[in-house]
Amino acid sequence: MIPRDHPRYRSLVIRERIADAALKGIVAMEGVGAHGRGEAFDYLIGEKTTESALLAEKTAAALFLSAKKPVISVNGNTAALAAQEIADLQEATGAAVEVNLFHRTEKRVEKITALLEEEGVEVLKGKFERLLPLSHDRALCLRDGIYTCDVILVPLEDGDRCSALSAMGKTVIAIDLNPLSRTAKSASLTIVDELTRALPNITGSCSHLKGEEIEKLIRDIDNKYFLRSAVKEIMGNLADAMD
Repeated sequence: MIPRDHPRYRSLVIRERIADAALKGIVAMEGVGAHGRGEAFDYLIGEKTTESALLAEKTAAALFLSAKKPVISVNGNTAALAAQEIADLQEATGAAVEVNLFHRTEKRVEKITALLEEEGVEVLKGKFERLLPLSHDRALCLRDGIYTCDVILVPLEDGDRCSALSAMGKTVIAIDLNPLSRTAKSASLTIVDELTRALPNITGSCSHLKGEEIEKLIRDIDNKYFLRSAVKEIMGNLADAMD
């Protein structure tokens, strides 16, 4: 048991979720390592939602609300950490949810789908086809889902698929704690924040954004600004640690 008065209680609970999901076959073992890398970057940004990340989350909500066919792509780590948050975001936006995995087996797809459905997510199903310009199994997707979407949220993504989706003309929203990653640099909009902080902020923004504000947020998107702001936050925290 993790004591609730532990100064890093929330982070440790999240770590336990990943470990438990790995034992159940929901998270690939490689995903455990990826989580640790993200957690390290969360330390560097101060384990909080920064002002620029909050703006990015509002902008993501604007993109969802203006989309004709939005999709949320879910992998094992995302399902393990934020199935309920995905359900809430789907309800707020009407987005389709598609399971898409790098270390793909049909059993893992089934387990992740079951986990999501237990939390009320409506998971898109059908025949997976090799439709994306990639040499690995993340090329597999649903024709009526990721392949034909206009806006796609890709939490905890790998860089080559993010680049491929962007090259296909899709508006790609990434959630990535590493502002230096290929994913962060190739997305249309990058949210440098921890997943379970970011998703509720996007969902919450969907309830109050209106026409002109939505248009302005989309018009003013500057992904380099969001990445530079995250790097400056990290640099400031490192400088403070030396004082």
